[in-house]
Amino acid sequence: MSTARLPTELTRLVGCRHPVVQSGMGWVAGPRLVAATAEAGGLGILGSATMTLDGLTSAIAEVRDRTAAPFGVNLRADAGDARERVGVLIRERVPVASFALAPDPDLIDRLKDAGVIVVCSVGAVRHAEKAAAWGADAVLVQGGEGGGHTGPIAGTVLLPQVVDAVDIPVIAAGGYVDGRGLVAALAYGAAGVAMGTRFLLTSDSTVPDGVKRRYLAATQTVVTRQVDGVPHRVLRTDRVDALERARGAGRLLRAARSAAAFRRLSGATWPTLIRDGAALRRRGGLSWAQVLMAANTPVLLRAAMVEGRTDLGVMSAGQAVAAIDDLPSCAELIDRVMAEAHETLARLSGLPPES
Repeated sequence: MSTARLPTELTRLVGCRHPVVQSGMGWVAGPRLVAATAEAGGLGILGSATMTLDGLTSAIAEVRDRTAAPFGVNLRADAGDARERVGVLIRERVPVASFALAPDPDLIDRLKDAGVIVVCSVGAVRHAEKAAAWGADAVLVQGGEGGGHTGPIAGTVLLPQVVDAVDIPVIAAGGYVDGRGLVAALAYGAAGVAMGTRFLLTSDSTVPDGVKRRYLAATQTVVTRQVDGVPHRVLRTDRVDALERARGAGRLLRAARSAAAFRRLSGATWPTLIRDGAALRRRGGLSWAQVLMAANTPVLLRAAMVEGRTDLGVMSAGQAVAAIDDLPSCAELIDRVMAEAHETLARLSGLPPES
């Protein structure tokens, strides 16, 4: 365990030892990975979008069985059952609620009244400003380098703009794998970094070993709209190539099958899926065809991340995957990141590194 700490607004806000966040990835960020991250001093975030309400409650209990350190749960702000999920977090006294997209102000108020810290993920300055105005405690800024759903603006451009625009802690995401990246983010004004692909590729991750080997061998990613209708950064595979070749009715039929499969996996009712789809249309300006395609994401990710079927599924990945060549434990990873950060700071200041 690293004893060399680097206090920031993030560590003071959430109570973790180190300014390192493990992103809340669906099918990946389960109790084992989250608890291992929290025990190592980082902030682990459960990826709950693919869980049922009962599954979420069980996952929170399992994290608590594994660690007494603070952790968070990631929620979809546009989910039809977002209020019920917020109720679970409040009832279970989860320290941090992390949102993909900014939730409605009343949800933020409800969480904060219960003492829950609210972090909103953003991909544009105006989104950060809105989240801050609505009462979010911090924002997580993902640059275009990040995996999964991503935007076109590089983090080195977006991060300092957001830092200048809001007066709450800013967490940098997209392209971070080591202590040098942490120091760079701090230099831009961030309070810490979030890493997804780097934590996926740890020994504490439950992703099948064969899938991890595919990631370790990868050298590049691609941004495609053919998974679910919006930009999604994934590894380039034969499956992704096939998705990009699909057209018209075939693509929509596949999406309809995925919607049905996700309903069975998540326990959601058709009315809930329809409400979620309507919310996607309102928030993202999507057509109903794109909304239907959005059901592809959890099903295709599950095929790879849970079942190990890289021939059938897709693998979200940030550009940083090309810089990863090992599978440390979360404790080894965070210790390494913090040691590198202190070495980098010492080199820049001309002082001997902190021991």
